[in-house]
Amino acid sequence: MWQALIPAVTAILEKVLPDPQAKDEAKLKLLELAQKGELAQLDADVRLALGQLEVNKTEAASGSVFVSGWRPGAGWVCVLGLGYQFLLQPFLVWASRIYGWEVPPMLDVGDLLTLLGGMLGLGGLRTAEKFKRVARS
Repeated sequence: MWQALIPAVTAILEKVLPDPQAKDEAKLKLLELAQKGELAQLDADVRLALGQLEVNKTEAASGSVFVSGWRPGAGWVCVLGLGYQFLLQPFLVWASRIYGWEVPPMLDVGDLLTLLGGMLGLGGLRTAEKFKRVARS
């Protein structure tokens, strides 16, 4: 957000402050504020990720299948769905054409891939973009 304001504020400082040294000091303060804002946002993102890791550890250590088993359960649903779609369903289509059976349905794997991507941590790419400073606000 600060990045968009820097050129406008810099242009105002050029017109308002006649002293070159005062202009440079004001620009430096402006850049420091922008950097602190970015660092604060990055720090908040890291704290959020660390908090989620602690929740994940606590869930995984639980003896209850309803607490620690939901993530593996969702993973197995993804594996079974993708296995059907890419391994079993093509063979069933082939067999149905030979024997005259009704063609089996295809699955919409978009939802499965979204769930699997989230479980595998592919959502961490947003944080990687922020570290590389290529993230869009």
